[in-house]
Amino acid sequence: MDEHLDRRSFLGAAAAGMAVSAEAARAQTITQGSIDGRPIRIGFVGVGDRGSYHLDAALGIDGVEIPALCDIDAAYLYRAKRWVEAAGKPSPRLYGNSRTDFERLCGEEELDCVICSTSWQWHAPVLLAAMRNGKHAVSEVPIVLTLDEAWEIVETWEATGRWGTLGLEGFRSLSVANMVWEGLLGDVIHAEAGYVHDLRLVKFDPEREPWRLAHSMSRNGNLYPDHPMSAIMPALDINHGHRFESLVSMSSKAVCLNRFAGHYYGEEHPLSSLDMKQGDFNATLIRTADGKLVTLNFDTNTPHPRSFYRLQGTEGVYFGDRYTPTRNALLYLDGVSPQEHRWEPAGPWLEKYQHAIERDYNPPPRDSVRGHGGRPSRTPLEWHRLVLALNDGRLPDWDVYDSVTSSAISALSEQSVASGSRPVQFPDFTRGRWKHRPRLVLA
Repeated sequence: MDEHLDRRSFLGAAAAGMAVSAEAARAQTITQGSIDGRPIRIGFVGVGDRGSYHLDAALGIDGVEIPALCDIDAAYLYRAKRWVEAAGKPSPRLYGNSRTDFERLCGEEELDCVICSTSWQWHAPVLLAAMRNGKHAVSEVPIVLTLDEAWEIVETWEATGRWGTLGLEGFRSLSVANMVWEGLLGDVIHAEAGYVHDLRLVKFDPEREPWRLAHSMSRNGNLYPDHPMSAIMPALDINHGHRFESLVSMSSKAVCLNRFAGHYYGEEHPLSSLDMKQGDFNATLIRTADGKLVTLNFDTNTPHPRSFYRLQGTEGVYFGDRYTPTRNALLYLDGVSPQEHRWEPAGPWLEKYQHAIERDYNPPPRDSVRGHGGRPSRTPLEWHRLVLALNDGRLPDWDVYDSVTSSAISALSEQSVASGSRPVQFPDFTRGRWKHRPRLVLA
């Protein structure tokens, strides 16, 4: 018997059977919002570039109302108000008197959920204000900057039953995660990805996100872990049978931002010689309680293309040039791939193992979603999933424990770098519940 062909046939048949069973349980395809027969009421704090994307996504969902908006920039605030009115929804109340006017919004408005898309330092304060005022909340990444903020969100959730999460982060690729969950790669023992994105111009351009520069000037670690973690954590069942146990982080020297400042502003400008704390490249290693390893890279200062995503299992390996699959994704399966020690295109396997939620999501056509991250002609799947969670009165796909675990990596990596790259223990935000929490099941 040809064991290579036999295993390939078995895996193909298993995938086909999975597709048939998934076909019988198709996901809802038309997104509508309703809680007890009334519209879902969502408030927005931060309606600039990314916030406007989330606002426009929500405006395309029947049964969602936007009673209140908050932003310190009047131009963004009134643009958002016009968008809400143009969508045929009631005119929202506006909050923009101060940087903390979100507290008044959270205290005065009757809302089911608050969406926060501010600069990073306000994410946890906005969520905590919403939760303490009886509202669920969703933050853009990162949800926290410090371990104290992480524990405060966990404890507020446990005390109030109101959640604060990364509920719109998504999973990058449910199909790749499904490969792992179905055992195609065997036991995954190493994952590698990172936020590797040339943001030099973004940091220095006053019209874009100059607040990012302030973090590079004052902090040193892996400052933006959530996008790669949204792919890695579900694949490794973190907080759902496994947990992160320890972390060690190391940064290179910092030279690229000064050089770019000299090019952008001139060599005499203070930023061309100012001490930048953030190393140009950071590598963070995370070990799980059952001996798996994660390599997490962070580089927003050097000239480069985007990052990659690699999952190494005992039976094979997946490699993609992004953590969202592209046509260039590759796969190698031991005893199955046509040529020994040679990559094969991952496309056919991604198709066979495509998760039913991704495959069956087919919302009605709409105009292109505006703002940073906009995509043409469909409501984003993440927004569909959030509305379903609000409809059903349950946690979003990214729950509280998973959300703070992902973002806490930045604070832990800073601790490790500052201590000469010594290992640090990873807090167990679930307080032992990870041992009994089942694998993520998406309905």
